[in-house]
Amino acid sequence: MLRPLVCALMLAATPALAQIKDLSGQKDIAVDVINRSEPELCAEKDNVWIDFKSRDVKSFRVQAIHPAFIGGIVVDKWAPDFTSCDMSRDPVFAANARRVTFYESPDFWLTGYTYPSFWRPNTVPFRVGDRVEQGIHVVQFWVKHQERAEEVLVVYPPDGYWRARPLPPQHLRWTAYGSSFLVGPVEVQDRPIVDLKDIAFDPATKTFTMNFKRGGSASLKIETLDQDRIILDVKLDGVKQDQYPFLTMRSMYMTEFNSDVARVAWRTPTSKNWSEAPVMEYKGGPASELWAGRVMLSRHNTSAPDMVFSRFRP
Repeated sequence: MLRPLVCALMLAATPALAQIKDLSGQKDIAVDVINRSEPELCAEKDNVWIDFKSRDVKSFRVQAIHPAFIGGIVVDKWAPDFTSCDMSRDPVFAANARRVTFYESPDFWLTGYTYPSFWRPNTVPFRVGDRVEQGIHVVQFWVKHQERAEEVLVVYPPDGYWRARPLPPQHLRWTAYGSSFLVGPVEVQDRPIVDLKDIAFDPATKTFTMNFKRGGSASLKIETLDQDRIILDVKLDGVKQDQYPFLTMRSMYMTEFNSDVARVAWRTPTSKNWSEAPVMEYKGGPASELWAGRVMLSRHNTSAPDMVFSRFRP
């Protein structure tokens, strides 16, 4: 029998709570979801791999939402766990470490870093206004909140990975990142990547624009940011969706108590209820909305957000 606390968390984690009322009158469509997740003993390797495919989708929404148990976290855990990990065969491309500030205002700013090394070459240019920087490994979006600096969104131009998190709740000074996602024609080069031609940011609209080497482009706009969630609205233009997934989620799962994602829930436009499954047992299939997260505390990235993918529209 489940203990009362676990039951309460499962009820609180119902993905329907992640929905935002939509007054546009547009209807969602179902996309094909393929679960390519595989067992793994190393907690620092992304073994959760979920692809989203559709020829018709031209826009969709990504949300990172605090887990249902966020209010009960007293001690957060975010340190990496390299137990059972062998990274010796990962490719390494050396670079000269540096830091740049692309844009700065009283409310938010954009910072870029070049690491001493990365697994892919850092050749994707990043532009803000007239300023173009080459060789950046990661770009961070920061905001000012309650007189503190909070990093809420990052993108890695060399491989196209994004990570997002809401502002921390009142009782925590910081929360962890968890799952990553990729937008665009997702292909496999040792691991899933998006091969970017270039990427730009418009401070006036808080929108990132990506051009892809496989053709087409996409925009990702920061629509909402608060202490519950961050909402990112994505639009695709000319992306090759017949061959490649247009969206992929990457995460990790070892056990229920050592995971960034442990369960998924999904629905279709005509379903009258949500379906749920452990992430490693999920068979995939059509979905118009998918939630991926946890209903119990984990020793890995305890405060990491749940992810919701929705509003798939032609």
